[in-house]
Amino acid sequence: MAQYTAYFNGQWIPADEMKLDRRDRGFRTADVVFDAMRTYDGKLFKLDRHMDRFYRSLHYARIDPGLTKEEMAAIVEGTVGRNRHLLAEEGDFQVYMFVTRGRGMWAHIAGPPTIGVEAYQLPFHRYAPFMDGGASGVIAKTRSYSHQSVDPKIKHQARMNFNLAELEAKDVDPDAFPILLDMEGNLTEGTINSVFLVTNGTIRTPTDESILQSISRSVVMDLAKQLGIPLVEEPLQPYDLYTSDEAFMAFTGPGVLPMTRVDKQPIGDGKPGPITNQLLAAWSEMTGVDIATQAKRFARG
Repeated sequence: MAQYTAYFNGQWIPADEMKLDRRDRGFRTADVVFDAMRTYDGKLFKLDRHMDRFYRSLHYARIDPGLTKEEMAAIVEGTVGRNRHLLAEEGDFQVYMFVTRGRGMWAHIAGPPTIGVEAYQLPFHRYAPFMDGGASGVIAKTRSYSHQSVDPKIKHQARMNFNLAELEAKDVDPDAFPILLDMEGNLTEGTINSVFLVTNGTIRTPTDESILQSISRSVVMDLAKQLGIPLVEEPLQPYDLYTSDEAFMAFTGPGVLPMTRVDKQPIGDGKPGPITNQLLAAWSEMTGVDIATQAKRFARG
């Protein structure tokens, strides 16, 4: 097992020694904001976008980390640097950072914040088997949080609905990725991914009313524009996914992952579609890493 070094409350320590106080609100009430990104060939991908989103979430949640955005970014870069010797063994890193409100019975008097940043191997095993033939999705009965309660634009850890949706998907298909709906029955997102479908050459994706403002989603939009592929954000229902020509997910690990089945039914011809393949190829070219080849090489169960 690789021995990683992590940042925790001002110190660099072995990652396995990171311990959260049982009275910390991050543990007690999920009073914590986080973000996660990956490296490509050891280089952090879209660090600026991740930091902007992280600090938007902190501001909305009224958690003051006591660090500037630039100071936090330097810690993230330091985490990669201190673990760089593991890259040959691990392939690439996922980097996870979090800030809790700290200890305290009440939110308004809690503190000081607990801050951590760690790196670990990307979960290649979760998506490597589906890079060629496509993954399966299952539309769960558990719904996304409404923006009127806990706005999904905040990247927070109050995710019991995601846990339940994951379990529901496994009941249908052990390898499937869950897809959630909002309270009106519109498609939103998965537990770790954005959802896209393609109809008549146009990429379609849900609006960001009830989803996370995903960095991977924003990169898909960038690539679609560069490639001249039309893309629209609009309310989408399960019908639209069932009857689409092709579909894919976007998330930190693979960038783009083909989705060829939903609720055990084929999407289109049941194979990764041309636009999905075009986006994945463009993502690999942009990062200088053959994403599918790397995932298969470093996947571990």
